Amino acid sequence: VEQLDVKTAFLHGDLEEEIYMQQPEGFEKRGKEHLVCRLKKSLYGLKQARRQWYRKFDSFMTVQGYHKTQADHCVFVKKFEGGDFMILLLYVDDMLIIGRDQGKIWMLKKALNRTFAMKDLGPARQILGMHIIRERSKKQLWLSQERYVTKVLHRFNMSEAKPVGSTLPANCKLSGKEHWNAVKWILRYLKGSSKMFLRFGSGKPQLDDFTASDMSADVDTSRSTSGYVMKYAGGVVSWQSRLQKTVALSTTEAEYMAAVEAGNEVLWMKDFIGELSIRQAEYRLCCDSQSAIHLAKNAAYHSRMKHIQRRYHWIRERVEEREFVLMMIHTTRTGQTC
Repeated sequence: VEQLDVKTAFLHGDLEEEIYMQQPEGFEKRGKEHLVCRLKKSLYGLKQARRQWYRKFDSFMTVQGYHKTQADHCVFVKKFEGGDFMILLLYVDDMLIIGRDQGKIWMLKKALNRTFAMKDLGPARQILGMHIIRERSKKQLWLSQERYVTKVLHRFNMSEAKPVGSTLPANCKLSGKEHWNAVKWILRYLKGSSKMFLRFGSGKPQLDDFTASDMSADVDTSRSTSGYVMKYAGGVVSWQSRLQKTVALSTTEAEYMAAVEAGNEVLWMKDFIGELSIRQAEYRLCCDSQSAIHLAKNAAYHSRMKHIQRRYHWIRERVEEREFVLMMIHTTRTGQTC
């Protein structure tokens, strides 16, 4: 995993529109101070800058024989004979190159340097606030945000706060001032857990997905909370916890709507890893509500559920088409493979 940085990335974009600017202060053309400059390249501050930089980079990668994945247009893949492959991930001006052949990585770096002003950072160690540690002998990769968490704690004067072992206090009901107290509790939790890592490579190379709901968790609106977590090769790769958009009238409905949110993410992950030539026999979404699973699998119209918005019945079609399997898992086993 190699890391590179593009110097002044937005200056590489070619402009399609006709745009003029005043002459920069201190660089006016003598005798022509009243004239303006027509831009040929994009500049920082232009609303087109991000788009034109991406289009320039996308065009370059296409010439190099890479194709962008449909699931994420900032991930470029090239496959070679014998099953070898290269992956490039772009985030604005930061990029990672992943491949087995160091020679192919070097050739791509050389091509990038010919077209753009690049800074080669070597093996990836730090990107987007994440510290990367690799143990090649154990075939494991670790991600840490200890440095980022330390900066956050310092910013909010919580560096000396007493650590706690849970994300929220027991029986916490958020309403009014309690939101602020909960934020301070979370910062205390981060202080106690800042040295924890996400570890990849210690589990099976398959996607494990879990979903759950908390009925009427929000005291002010009575809305329930949808949550899901997805693991791959032993480490968490995607997670979410947010209030549902509508008020659920039963625990079954709350769990059903949570499963829909998770199901959407499962299919996106399925498409994404599929484009990287990673496939598994069956994709499972584990839920701890038997009634929600029956509702998703049963095509018969349930009179007590007719008020559910039509878009939430999307999951029933996906289950029928075997896009993924909705399975039961007990709450006490949510940390395991279903």
